[in-house]
Amino acid sequence: MNLIIQPEAGLAPVVRAVQKAKRAIDIAIFRLDQAEIEKALGAAVQRGVKVRVLVAHTNRGGEARLRKLEQRLLEAGATVTRTGDDFPRYHGKFMVADDTLHLLGFNFTKVDALKSRSFGVSTRDASAVREARAVFEADSSRQPYVPKRTHLVVSPENARETLAAFVKGANKQLLIYDVNMQDPLFIKMLVAQVAAGVDVRIIGKCKVKGLDVRPLKSMRLHVRAMIRDGSRAFVGSQSLRRIELDRRREVGVLINNAPVARQIRDIFEADWAEAESSVEKSTSAGRVVEFAARELA
Repeated sequence: MNLIIQPEAGLAPVVRAVQKAKRAIDIAIFRLDQAEIEKALGAAVQRGVKVRVLVAHTNRGGEARLRKLEQRLLEAGATVTRTGDDFPRYHGKFMVADDTLHLLGFNFTKVDALKSRSFGVSTRDASAVREARAVFEADSSRQPYVPKRTHLVVSPENARETLAAFVKGANKQLLIYDVNMQDPLFIKMLVAQVAAGVDVRIIGKCKVKGLDVRPLKSMRLHVRAMIRDGSRAFVGSQSLRRIELDRRREVGVLINNAPVARQIRDIFEADWAEAESSVEKSTSAGRVVEFAARELA
């Protein structure tokens, strides 16, 4: 298993994976504004690779772009399918290239890949690859997806149950990246873990007393990830929000690879320290303003 770290890696790992594919590529796209991905997919078709693309039926502000993207990919020779409208949003980002699953927390866009904290993982785990293909097939044919026991975390089918078990399984530490945590049941679980002595820290947004939350100010935050006890992790597209757990198509993966989990933990700790510095600066600036106001009064 390999970890993709954004913004450091950019889109180069995805482009290389497309370029190395010899037989087949199945790729789900929510947003794409980088020509290098399109060019690589077109070149794959030209060398005989079977390229199938699943394009989201909608995204905020970009439907016209999605339809133009569909047309360009069709003209390049790819098989293109639009997701159904049974989900309010198709937000999963993943690609199966030959026998490797690339599960991504970022879109194929400049702002996600070059200006945001995010992660992706590449794995040859056979069960995860098979299950990702099953999701792709079900959504391409607009048929129900029936999950099997695997490391893949898919909303709405198994995400709530799987991630709840992940959170409850923390014994010492739970580090979380989440852009907008809101789900009452998960918040209750996290507060209970804090009460049990578990080190729970969140980078992102969560307006709940009793949880240690800090914003990431050095860059945009886009990833959804959790690191448990320094040895297991989750990376995916779903925040701990009802709509993303229960109604939208979101895809993530559980990581049992301890070295990869530790890599994510180390990045979290660096981001946490930076966030603390930002909080201190903000607090100090507020004190200066307060002191100046008193002096002028």
